Amino acid sequence: MLKHFRMMADYNQWANNLLYDAVATIDQDAYFENQKGFFNSIHGTLNHILVGDRIWLKRFTGDGEAPDQLNAILYNDFDSLRTARASEDQRIISTISGFDADSLASSLHYSNTAGKAFVTPMAPRRDHFFNHQTHHRGQVHDMLSQTGMIPPQLDLLGLIREKDL
Repeated sequence: MLKHFRMMADYNQWANNLLYDAVATIDQDAYFENQKGFFNSIHGTLNHILVGDRIWLKRFTGDGEAPDQLNAILYNDFDSLRTARASEDQRIISTISGFDADSLASSLHYSNTAGKAFVTPMAPRRDHFFNHQTHHRGQVHDMLSQTGMIPPQLDLLGLIREKDL
């Protein structure tokens, strides 16, 4: 199970790098355009992924900042957001690398952004953490398609083949 989560942390970084490289090629109007996604635009959705990562990492480790709104805009421009994303991906890799079997078997006590308290097994929450990222990267992938570009292939198999895992 630990090997799986470490692979998912690597996948997260790999997929984000590809996605951000693609987003860097579109113009500002397309980047900020309301495409009727849940977080409105590519910019809003990329911010949301970072928001979710920070919230969950705070829950997992007790460290870092945890925005209190899921639609928070942490960075107003792409370059700052990209820099923060790269840093957060390194933090994810470091955090996941520090997990052990006991931490996977533990329970997670946390409150959601609405203040509702939960106690849940840790391992499925880590699955959710990575699934959440993949879900919203897929939305950005679709929004990139709507700009007329052919987005990068982000399937996990791409990383597995590239790294010969």
